Amino acid sequence: MDDRALMEDLLLVVKGACDLYVHGAIESSSPQVQNAFNEALKETLDVQTETYQKMVEKGWYQVQPVEMTKVKQVYDKFTCQM
Repeated sequence: MDDRALMEDLLLVVKGACDLYVHGAIESSSPQVQNAFNEALKETLDVQTETYQKMVEKGWYQVQPVEMTKVKQVYDKFTCQM
């Protein structure tokens, strides 16, 4: 397994951990438990950001630019539903 594959796996694991921490915070039974999940989520999001930035630097994660009209269409779609 090369470095790129390891970083891709790390990014997937970290994203999964973030998902679990969000659900833990939502379902918390007390403020103390919610704070613990919130702190774990923040730390994990920091790891996700660092991992993502490193992958972009190495050219392993390509970001495609999106036209502003498409962003506005999605924004409008979801803001009209509220």
